[in-house]
Amino acid sequence: MSGNVTSLFRSTAAHSPSMAALTREGGDGSGAGPVDFCIPCNPYFPTPAMFDEMAVRLRDIITYYPSSADTITAELCSLLQLPPQCVAMGNGSTELITWIDHLLVRESLAVPVPTFGRWTDQPMETGKRVDMFPLQESGGFALDLARYAEFIRARGTRVAVICNPNNPDGGYLHKQALVQFMDAMADLDLVVVDESFLEFADAEAEPSVVQEAMLRPNVVVLRSLGKNFGLHGIRFGYLVANPALAGKVRAMLPKWNLNSFAEHVVFMLRDHGAEYARSLHQVRRDRLEMAGQLSALPGLTVYPSQGNFLFVRLPVGAEGTVVRDRMLTEHRVLVRECGNKIGSSSRFLRLVVRPQTDVHRLVSGLEQVLYGTGRGAAVPGPATGTGYSSGTAAIDRLMSQTNGAGMRALAAQTAGAGAPGFADAPAAGTGMPLPAAVPPPAPPLPQVPQPAPVPQPAPYPGPVPVPHPAPVPQPMPAPAPMPVPAPAAAAVYPPAGPTPPGVPAHGGLTAAQVRGTNGLESVPATGWPNAAGMGRAG
Repeated sequence: MSGNVTSLFRSTAAHSPSMAALTREGGDGSGAGPVDFCIPCNPYFPTPAMFDEMAVRLRDIITYYPSSADTITAELCSLLQLPPQCVAMGNGSTELITWIDHLLVRESLAVPVPTFGRWTDQPMETGKRVDMFPLQESGGFALDLARYAEFIRARGTRVAVICNPNNPDGGYLHKQALVQFMDAMADLDLVVVDESFLEFADAEAEPSVVQEAMLRPNVVVLRSLGKNFGLHGIRFGYLVANPALAGKVRAMLPKWNLNSFAEHVVFMLRDHGAEYARSLHQVRRDRLEMAGQLSALPGLTVYPSQGNFLFVRLPVGAEGTVVRDRMLTEHRVLVRECGNKIGSSSRFLRLVVRPQTDVHRLVSGLEQVLYGTGRGAAVPGPATGTGYSSGTAAIDRLMSQTNGAGMRALAAQTAGAGAPGFADAPAAGTGMPLPAAVPPPAPPLPQVPQPAPVPQPAPYPGPVPVPHPAPVPQPMPAPAPMPVPAPAAAAVYPPAGPTPPGVPAHGGLTAAQVRGTNGLESVPATGWPNAAGMGRAG
């Protein structure tokens, strides 16, 4: 049994094996899976009564087609007080990430690592350049937005991604700081804020930036329902953006991309807002208690988290894959070893917050595996190397090839040029200002009639590309400038080449346009908190 189960992990390079696969290979005859500290579910929602209701209606739910996605989206928006024009629902966040990549990412994407793997894997699968910004272990994996912004400028990246809270470390960014970052990156093609785990945060009353995203031409907020409601198997989530961006994604989704289980749960939520709020409150309490118990284990480091999981570093000498396998085979406890996450290593585990009864079992198992008499640590060999080492040579090579020479070369280049590089950047919290959005380019020069009688094509009406970060030169009059032929019509984006700095994001509406659009009035909710502060009560 042990060999069968542990072999499943070696055959799933990008993730953990499914609970169904582990249960089939468990071999204990009970049909029950292990205690799950791997999949980040909400253990308190739906309630047992809600599950009973779904069980009664199971035959109808799985027999008949669901309603259209528009119908299900409209019900969700009425609960969350969001305009349906600004929302697109998907079959899990992975479907939405896929369409964001296909439709809105055309050249390059920047993302801090470690993070959710689809934000690195998906754009690489479609040939985009992925610029990975390593979160440093020495800084507790905290994301310094100022340094991240400088990294994006130095790389010339066109799309920026931030996960808040971040997976796997649970690091959190305050709303005001995120809004400032969004404003500083206003000239990028896209800024994505992944709020899949934000419902579990309690650092501030209204942490979401969904309202700000609807008023900006290049911001998308991604949110998960499966994680919040503890229903990963249903596969449903949604994004919020201005009507142009949301509509572009929504138009590409299949008519029945949401299943009947998703529809049934969404239409149940109106009557269960209070239970949902209580579940979030209990998860936050459990997170504090679980962090305290794990911190008491000798040599184990627990990082601050605002998610429904905790990122921990094992004691020196312990190796995560061995800890994972022994916890599963000897204690029937499933943990997430993070050696296959880019920017992490096998010395780290992500442990989902669970009720105290389960936490006692986890802590007891870790004590025996890590410190048991006669057993020693799981595997000798303290971790060494860089602060972003993944612990896997193939992943390290991938990161090196994707980022070129990486942070060290960028620092050397900027230092050699006399500019403040990453090596000279202030530490987090020292007030380093975010770089402002690149100013718009100078207007095109007026057309000067040519003396030749042959008609000339019209000059290019778009903005003149201006290199960054040099200041924009003042246009100089020319005696007879040659007009530039107009590009082919009906192209959504230029056919090739990077977008010049300062060119506005494509396909979006301005804040004023969004505010003036008819039909954006939200539908009042009954007994359910709005999206910006959903579940804050209790």
